[in-house]
Amino acid sequence: MDFAFSDEQEELRDTVRSFLGRRSTPADVRRLMADARGYDEETWRLMAGQLGLQGLALPEEYGGSGFGLVELGVVMEEMGRALLCGPFLSSAVLAAQAVLASADRQACKDLLPGIASGETVATLAVTEQSGHWTADGIALSAEHTAGEWRLTGRKYYVPDGHVADLVLVAARTAQGVSLFAVDANAPGLTREALPTLDLTRKQAMLDFQVVPARLLGADGAAWPALRRALDIAVIALAVEQVGGAFAALDMAVDYAKTRVQFGRVIGSFQAVKHQCADMLVAAESARATAHHALWAAATDAPDLRVVASGAKAYCSEAFTRCAEANVQIHGGIGFTWEHSAHLYLKRAKSAEIFLGAPREHRELLAQAAGF
Repeated sequence: MDFAFSDEQEELRDTVRSFLGRRSTPADVRRLMADARGYDEETWRLMAGQLGLQGLALPEEYGGSGFGLVELGVVMEEMGRALLCGPFLSSAVLAAQAVLASADRQACKDLLPGIASGETVATLAVTEQSGHWTADGIALSAEHTAGEWRLTGRKYYVPDGHVADLVLVAARTAQGVSLFAVDANAPGLTREALPTLDLTRKQAMLDFQVVPARLLGADGAAWPALRRALDIAVIALAVEQVGGAFAALDMAVDYAKTRVQFGRVIGSFQAVKHQCADMLVAAESARATAHHALWAAATDAPDLRVVASGAKAYCSEAFTRCAEANVQIHGGIGFTWEHSAHLYLKRAKSAEIFLGAPREHRELLAQAAGF
């Protein structure tokens, strides 16, 4: 395993950080939090047209750049640091990886070029009212009648589901869990944005009433492919959490160096030093965990499932600890709407349960260990 990023990967990081420094400022984040769509279309187009981010980890034959998951992780870390508002995780990671994992070459040729170019915003609909990201939690039904598939049921907590042009849907047929592609304008599909704690990442409820759909891959054979796509998305989210943790740490340290109380900067107080040190340990440990998971995904390691769950469990809690400490170090101003500290805390709490809460991933780890 190579524990260092290459010069090209570091250059990618610098480029993305510079871009987001201009296009995802605190003012931009607050503006898009109040926007019904939840993202800036011009920024989305620039991400695709100038930087090629949406297709970064997709094969060249499907319109992508042909880079790997490590490069995708570099981008996700910077997006987490900047609290980017946009459907990148849902479209370029969840949906794109689900299509790739389906091994349906025709579907890849038809669907991935649009995702790679940014012209198509896609998402993956797995969870239902229980909120479980498991095969057992999938009850939405698919029936094959009159030569076509039709879906009936509801999906909840679908990231960016209210704005997606393409929805990849996990549904249950007589053969088992299958994956379907649904056009957002399909008859019988109703979409409703859901109220969320984290306004920087929108979610939706999708109601399917006999909606026509396209089967991807083999009927009843989708769960292993979906599981791999979810593992990759879990790791991408863990890396994003690392970026958020370091942003919270930097914010807290900068404030501790300038805020004066009792004639001294608060960073000189032992209690504040301890909090900042604990944040650094949590963030650095999370970074090491997430980067190891990236390597496991990039090399298709046999223990990918275990590594992904371990990274998600640890990075979720590390981000939350850093975000909470950041609010505490800022004191009274840290609790106000005007300050950005609460935005990282809300993203941390939302990301903590998205794609499975830490306790769920620890249960998966226990099962893998034979307990």
